[in-house]
Amino acid sequence: MNLPQLPSRRDFLKAATISSAPLLFPHILRGQAPKKLQFGAIGVDGKGRSDLLNTSAGAEIVALCDVDRIKLDRAKVLVPNARLFQDFREMFATMGDALDGVTISTPDHAHFPAALEAIRHGKHVCVQKPLVNRVWEANRLLSVSREKGVITNMGNQGHLIEGLRLLKEYLELGVIGRVREIHVWTNRPIWPQGSKARDTMVAATAPDSLNWDAWLAQCPESAYLPGLHPFAWRAHREYGSGAMGDMGCHTLDGPFFACELGDPYKVSAEVDDLTETTFPTASTITLFHKTRLFGEVKLVWYDGNRKPERPAELDESEDWSKAKAGALYIGEEGKLICIGDHASKPRVLPYAKHDEWLARALPKPTLERATAKNPQIELVEAILAGGRCGSNFEYAVPLTRYGLLGNIAVLNPGKDLEWDTANQRFTNSEEANRLLKRPELRKGWEFCG
Repeated sequence: MNLPQLPSRRDFLKAATISSAPLLFPHILRGQAPKKLQFGAIGVDGKGRSDLLNTSAGAEIVALCDVDRIKLDRAKVLVPNARLFQDFREMFATMGDALDGVTISTPDHAHFPAALEAIRHGKHVCVQKPLVNRVWEANRLLSVSREKGVITNMGNQGHLIEGLRLLKEYLELGVIGRVREIHVWTNRPIWPQGSKARDTMVAATAPDSLNWDAWLAQCPESAYLPGLHPFAWRAHREYGSGAMGDMGCHTLDGPFFACELGDPYKVSAEVDDLTETTFPTASTITLFHKTRLFGEVKLVWYDGNRKPERPAELDESEDWSKAKAGALYIGEEGKLICIGDHASKPRVLPYAKHDEWLARALPKPTLERATAKNPQIELVEAILAGGRCGSNFEYAVPLTRYGLLGNIAVLNPGKDLEWDTANQRFTNSEEANRLLKRPELRKGWEFCG
């Protein structure tokens, strides 16, 4: 994605004074250097801990919010002056005027209400991947962020790397001809799924430190299930988004960006051990696209114990058993591979051909390079410059939606689901359409509707 030339600070302030939108520098006084932006962190343990630390390198963390009091107290050591909350609604009601932005690093199901509430308050947001775990929620966030004019980003850090841009430049140069097939794989899930996960989810009493009502967010009332907090929620169909939700926004970022895939027009899946409450232990998802760059493109996703066959052109030095994740691009004139969760090192196969090609005609960069070290700092820098982030919601919502459509196929295995992009619904399955949006919201969370 080519990003627009960032305006100068003078141009930005001039434009902001004649705009109905609020200034992005609320603390600037005449003749005074701007203070640090003030951020809240929603979800402060695990990835949330690293996200708030990333943010603190460029902004002041003034509020911490987590449903677990123990984790709040642990994070308080990092930012002792921050105020503590166990419900983000209370945080915004109390400190809304003081916050410029927030990071959101909660379980997948709670991304939507937290981000929606932040954006409704005019706050800039960096939301962990995937943005949400329902297609309707993704589209709603995009609509509201446009309406409010806030700066947005998603926490798929691989979107910042050089390799992603090289991949797109290589493919657009036609190094392997027209791309026809893409095979993407991951070693997720690395947590229990299927019946093994389901059988451990037995109702119990929530620990005193946990605000279970806030943890559930907009989801239907449910008894506390041990293991969901803090990590096993990834396996649960209500709260998580399985292997594709966990890694799709990373491993699929390369194909989606470089080939401009957009929504598929058809998707299907084959799975192992899918249950009524949990995602399967393994799946293969096939998606079909009509693309601007290459015409018809088929993508196949593998997770669990599944993986494409080793390409015959891959160098013998590569141990295929250690290639836990990656993407293989098959074109009319050759193949290209990226081994790993991100498109960090795209290489034409065999490697000797790649090295020969680079030595003969090193491609000139055509895409703007990212400069930020992580998505949180990218958001801070974009706010200060009046710019935009690479994985802003205009890009992140379609990428998230792409993975969620794959998940709907997983929950309807063996069916060819036909997708109507213009109307955002399936044309041949009402059962699949019912999975696009939550059918009910709990009392107190009606704003999520």
